[in-house]
Amino acid sequence: MIYFCLGVGLLFSILTRFLQVRHFKEMIKLMLEGKSSKAGVSSFQALAIALSGRVGTGNIAGTATAIGFGGPGAVFWMWMIAFIGASSAFVESALAQVYKVKQDGEYRGGPAYYIEKGIGWKWYGITFAVAALAAMSLLMPGVQSNSIAEGLDNAFNINPSVTGIFLVVILAAIIFGGVKRIANVAQYVVPFMAIGYVLVSLIIVAFHIPQIPEVLSLIFRSAFSFDSAFGGIVGSAIMWGVKRGIYSNEAGQGTGAHPAAAAEVSHPAKQGLVQAFSVYIDTWLVCTATAFMILFTGMYNVQNEADKTFIVENIPNVEAGTAFTQEAIESVLPGFGSGFVAVSLFFFAFTTIMAYYYIAETNIAYLMRGRNNKIPMFLLKIVLLGTTYYGAVKTADIAWALGDLGLGIMVWLNLIAILILAKPALRVLKDYEEQKKAGLDPVFDSRKLGIKNAEYWEGGYQEDRGNTEEKVS
Repeated sequence: MIYFCLGVGLLFSILTRFLQVRHFKEMIKLMLEGKSSKAGVSSFQALAIALSGRVGTGNIAGTATAIGFGGPGAVFWMWMIAFIGASSAFVESALAQVYKVKQDGEYRGGPAYYIEKGIGWKWYGITFAVAALAAMSLLMPGVQSNSIAEGLDNAFNINPSVTGIFLVVILAAIIFGGVKRIANVAQYVVPFMAIGYVLVSLIIVAFHIPQIPEVLSLIFRSAFSFDSAFGGIVGSAIMWGVKRGIYSNEAGQGTGAHPAAAAEVSHPAKQGLVQAFSVYIDTWLVCTATAFMILFTGMYNVQNEADKTFIVENIPNVEAGTAFTQEAIESVLPGFGSGFVAVSLFFFAFTTIMAYYYIAETNIAYLMRGRNNKIPMFLLKIVLLGTTYYGAVKTADIAWALGDLGLGIMVWLNLIAILILAKPALRVLKDYEEQKKAGLDPVFDSRKLGIKNAEYWEGGYQEDRGNTEEKVS
């Protein structure tokens, strides 16, 4: 899966002529444009929901684990997978917009929809929807709630059972309020938590400014086996950097495509570019913030997985994970680290569970089209709340193993689909660029481009369109 993700991301980067570089300024501009409608959310709200899913425990515990088993060089490979993965994020999000539908008064879309409509394989769409439903409601919420419970227990001695109950109550208040409530919570909480976290990391770096060249050099040397200490584990650096990078930024996984489809935009490429930028925010800002705090303070151990020996053991008896970040902050701001990381983990992981619910709900909507889905939607809420509590009180090993399983299934199914659908995605990008070059505000027309089964866009975009519900085959 690691090689497949790298290969697909690199292929799309070449085919799109590295849009992640060429359209960088456009991404930032589009992120702040647009508005919500009765059926859809604004580009920024869709970005916030996507970031809710991308920015989670992978940014704190995942980054620390990557350093713990892959060395400082793993950070470079996390950066690389974000850069390459931005093109995959564009493709899946643009496709989600192209093949979106209006269902039960709301825009719905994602891999299951574009697999069925774009490829014509309904059985494959159903397979993805079932896999995503299992991953988002059963396998992956536990990773997030487990990290929250562990962080609060370490910092404030709060019993995991109490944390689990608290999470269930707050989560229920939000998810029973529907998509709009999720979007409203995400658009305020996500920027606040990300900015606050990055600011603390800048304070840590400010205390170690003379070490900037040394740390950057260490990252690059370790990534390419030029460092005497970490040269022997360059394979682990690549594996852990890519694995945790994919887990964190979710590019190619298909998760970001679900909220992308909900955005009210005049052209699918607009939301594709916004979602590509969300990968940068996740990895280049938040994961890098964690990595810099750990590396600049030296609060980490690196273990060789092959023989279980320590290459570096700066903090004996401290396991790889959240504790690295807590120790790093404590070394500069005594009495602040454990509490700050615990609170950060709460916001990061909680909003991720919130995004998981939205993705699971979208796949229930896909599977139940044309039928009454009230009971399945209610059962979904109960199952997700139950697995959230279960994850909080179980061990981290079980939670991460289930999370990796859920992630792997979705990545395989989605990457194969977007490879098959590369042609319409590239047409979308070309059409957008041609209209921009002509000085127009791009408007999409699926008929004009010969893209079939994109009923929403037939005849061109109209803000009030979508009043007719999808015709269920």
